[in-house]
Amino acid sequence: MKVYKFGGASIKDYKSIIRLSKIIRKQNHDKMILIVSAMGKTTNSMEKIVLSYMNSYKNLADKLESVKNFHYDLIKDLFKKNSSSIIKIVQSVFDEINQFLKNNKENDYNIVYDQIVSYGEILSSIIISKYLNSIGLNTKWIDARSCIITDEYYRDANVDFEKTSKLIKRKFKDKGLFVSQGFIGSNTKSLTTTLGREGSDYSAAIFAHALNAKSLTIWKDVRGVLNADPRFFNKTRLLSKISYEEAIELAFYGASIIHPKTLQPLKKKEIPLFVKSFLSPFSKGTIIYKKDSRIINIPSHIVKFNRVLLKISSKDFSFIVEKKISLIFSMLSKHKMKVELIQNSAISFSVVLNNKYEKLDELLYELRKTFKVSIDKEVSLFTIRHFNLNSLKHIKKLNQNILLEQRTFKTLQLVLSKNFKQESFLGFFQK
Repeated sequence: MKVYKFGGASIKDYKSIIRLSKIIRKQNHDKMILIVSAMGKTTNSMEKIVLSYMNSYKNLADKLESVKNFHYDLIKDLFKKNSSSIIKIVQSVFDEINQFLKNNKENDYNIVYDQIVSYGEILSSIIISKYLNSIGLNTKWIDARSCIITDEYYRDANVDFEKTSKLIKRKFKDKGLFVSQGFIGSNTKSLTTTLGREGSDYSAAIFAHALNAKSLTIWKDVRGVLNADPRFFNKTRLLSKISYEEAIELAFYGASIIHPKTLQPLKKKEIPLFVKSFLSPFSKGTIIYKKDSRIINIPSHIVKFNRVLLKISSKDFSFIVEKKISLIFSMLSKHKMKVELIQNSAISFSVVLNNKYEKLDELLYELRKTFKVSIDKEVSLFTIRHFNLNSLKHIKKLNQNILLEQRTFKTLQLVLSKNFKQESFLGFFQK
C-alpha cells in the first residue's frame, strides 16, 4: 500500500485536480490511499464562518455562500454538463452545516471550530473522488472520522493509535484506490475533532503506520523540503535527503513543510517519506528516512512570527527552581499555551509562547498572583539549525532587535522584537 497526500495548494482549482489525476494515473493505484486537505484557502474561509457564528451571526450567510459558490464553480469546471448530480451531493453537505448552525447549543469555540472547519476536507474529498470516478479511476470514499479516534482535546486532538489502527485495517483491507481526508477524526462522543492546523500530513502518516505502507508521499507546491521558507528568504536550497531525527527536529522548531507529529509514526516502522512537487512530479524532491552517514546537514533557517515572550521572576528575588518551575508549567498547560523556547537563570524564567487558544490574559492574571511578569508581544522566533560561521556573521545584523539568544551545539535561536519585520529576512543570507 502507498499513501499519497495532497495539500490545499495542490488541489486549489480544477486545473490542479486534473493534474492530480494525471499523477495518479501514471502510478500503480490498485493499492493506494489518497489523503486530501481542504481546497485552496477553504480552511481560512471556514474559520471565518466560525468567527461569524460565534459573534452573533455577523455576515455568516454571506461567508457560507462564498464557500459554497467556490466549490460549485470548481465542480462546473471539472464536470462540465454533468455537474448537477455532484452539486446535489455537495449541497447535502452544506445542508448538514446549516443544520448544525441552526441546532447547536455548544458555546465552546474549540468544539464549534472542529465541527464546522472539518467540512472543508469532506467537501474536497467528495469532489475529488467523484471526479476520479468520472475518468475511470474508480475510487472508494472513506470518512476519516470513522477511522481516526481521538480524545476530546479539540483543535489539536491526540490519537488513540490502538483503536485507530484496528479501524483503519478493517476499512482498508481490500485492494483499490481509496480517497479519505486529512486533519479530521472523531472522539467517543461522536463529535468531530481536528489534529491541529496543517494536520493532514499527520493523518497520512497515521494511515501509513496502521497499514505498514510501502511509502508516504506528500505533494506540495515547492520542490521538496527547503532549508528556508521561500516566502521569507530569497535564497533557498533543497534538502534532498534527511534522517527522521533531523526532520523531527526541523518540524519541532517550526519548519512549515512537515507537520511536527508526522514523522513519529513513520519512524516507528521505517516508512520512507517523500516530499515532492505536484508541479514537477518526476523531479527528485526530498526523501526522509533512517539515518545515513551520506546525509550532509546544511544550515536551515526557520522563523515563527507573532509569538509572545514572557519573563517571569520571583517577587521576593528567591530562586526559580523545581517547585516554581513546576507551578509555571502547570499554569501554561492549564491555559493551553504552546511552549516554543525556555530559558532560566537563578531568579528568572523566560518562555516563548504561541497563544493559539487566545488565553494569554487569563494566564497573565494567574501568573501575576505569584510572580513578577514582563511581556513582549508580536516577537519573532528565529531558529538556525546547523548554524555555521557564515550564519554567525549574518546575525550581527540583528543585534539591536535581539531580546533573547540561546544556542546549543547544533542550534541557534533568537527572539527578535516586533520591530523586526517579516520582509527583513528577504535577502538575509544572500552571500
